[in-house]
Amino acid sequence: MPPNATLVSLPDPATLAAHVAAWLLQAGQRTDGVFSVSLAGGSTPQALYRVLATDAYRSIFPWDRTHWFWGDERFVPPDDAQSNARMVRQALLVHVPVPAANIHAIPTVGLSVQEACGAYQATLVSTYGAAVLDPARPLFDVTLLGLGSDGHTASLFPGSAALREQVAWVAPGDGPGGEPRITLTYPALNSSRRVAFLVEGAGKRAILARLLAGDADLPAARVQPVGEVIVFADAGAVG
Repeated sequence: MPPNATLVSLPDPATLAAHVAAWLLQAGQRTDGVFSVSLAGGSTPQALYRVLATDAYRSIFPWDRTHWFWGDERFVPPDDAQSNARMVRQALLVHVPVPAANIHAIPTVGLSVQEACGAYQATLVSTYGAAVLDPARPLFDVTLLGLGSDGHTASLFPGSAALREQVAWVAPGDGPGGEPRITLTYPALNSSRRVAFLVEGAGKRAILARLLAGDADLPAARVQPVGEVIVFADAGAVG
């Protein structure tokens, strides 16, 4: 982990979700103009999305100027049960007044994995307004990430060719069962003002310790953004 990483320990998963929701709201309120967020899949972020969908946030979150992106996606139709876009849509987006034009899901229908990567990169370039990333102007205001028990984050798995990508912002990624995925690469993830890892459960305790120790063998530990890194973890994961 970079030296500017901070660990925030919360007592339980529910408190973690509530705390990160308040943190995200504050980040959005402090941002002028477009507020860009890269979303993570998984059960821990899903709890966060459900908090954001409640009445308390529906009326005060800057939905009209927040743009939503995805850090990775399984190469399945958007209505598939395994789709990260479907999960976020059902947990959050259908419940809040977000303009459809602000939702930038990874395309998975009618094109190959490689074509989908190119299409999503084109979306990112268009919304960013340039084809080259400027460290002084990050692509994302907030990037939400999970932590797999093998140290993967987004769909950057150990041994994946995507780990070596230094130019493209989007690349193919293979899941543990070999299923095709699409993932943001380090150049895109590192172009973030704030990277937030969400980690919960005793099953993540050993891998979290390695992440916090900066174990470079872990794909997650190689995320080193231009901004800050915050690890939000519950007591089970922290130990």
